[in-house]
Amino acid sequence: QVQVVESGGGLVQAGNSLRLSCAVSGTEGRFNAVNWYRQAPGNQRDMVAGITGSGNANYADSVRDRFTISGDGDRNTVYLQMNSLKPEDTAVYYCRAVIRGIDYWGKGTLVTVSS
Repeated sequence: QVQVVESGGGLVQAGNSLRLSCAVSGTEGRFNAVNWYRQAPGNQRDMVAGITGSGNANYADSVRDRFTISGDGDRNTVYLQMNSLKPEDTAVYYCRAVIRGIDYWGKGTLVTVSS
């Protein structure tokens, strides 16, 4: 059974950094893609960053140059390094793994950025 578990959220002051982790387990082989999404209260869930199994990354304009997505193939884990955090980055961050065409979502991790 595939499991997707996010971790690393917390409360930080604006300008500081956090690193989120997305651990994908229960699958043989590597994922096709992993994407990070975020959802603030009252807002829709938006994609923040994504990475393919071959390592190609893409970012939303709002986080480009501040966030970096990377993968650890041996552990099937994807990281989201978030630097220069802003209060508007406050949201629940979700990880979505695509494995053989099927989406698997985690339950999310809360990131709160204080001003």
